[in-house]
Amino acid sequence: MIADSGLLFTFFNVAVAKQYLPAILEGTLVTVGVGIAVVITGTLLGLVLAIARSFGLRAVALPIVAFADIMRSLPPLVVIIVLYFGLPSLGVPLSAFAVTWLSLSLVLAAYAEESVWAGILAVPAGQMEAARSTGLTWWQSMQSVLLPQAIRRAVPPLTNRVISITKNTALGSVVALNEVLNTAQGATSHAGNPTPLMMAAIAYLIVFLPLVIASRSIEKRWRRA
Repeated sequence: MIADSGLLFTFFNVAVAKQYLPAILEGTLVTVGVGIAVVITGTLLGLVLAIARSFGLRAVALPIVAFADIMRSLPPLVVIIVLYFGLPSLGVPLSAFAVTWLSLSLVLAAYAEESVWAGILAVPAGQMEAARSTGLTWWQSMQSVLLPQAIRRAVPPLTNRVISITKNTALGSVVALNEVLNTAQGATSHAGNPTPLMMAAIAYLIVFLPLVIASRSIEKRWRRA
């Protein structure tokens, strides 16, 4: 019982939890906000880049391939630091929120572009030719025939990548983004008790565990489609 009481006092201290609950909730909202923004902009940009690459123009395709390769090679932390300290020298200072959002969006866009592009390549070329032979324009054929099949193939490998990259919002702490982990670390240092870190862990479970379960369901459903 003494050991149990010590464990509860150390990791689940009610007084500490009550004191820092508002700050943890605020940090969680920042994490969720950045994550949602990254998912929306990253996947949309990746989709646009994949479509642009399908034009077949080397002048368009080569920069897209270079962007995707570079962004997939660099650790997200490096991208965040480079943009945070590099953009002000170009006269484009951004907040910690904006830099974290932009950096992770670019990383996710690179993976999304490659996933959608692989999906486009997996669709038999004859389907585009058949669609064009019915009188559809290139864009109508892409929109109605190729993209639905390409996206269906891209979703399974992309879902886990989306979750992994959105969890990287914690990297925003290096540029003083007050997301949930950074807030919890500061609260832990101030309180001299790890309860805020346990609260942050619970917040991550509440936010990301349903996404992990949903991604597994999506993968199974789309693979059968």
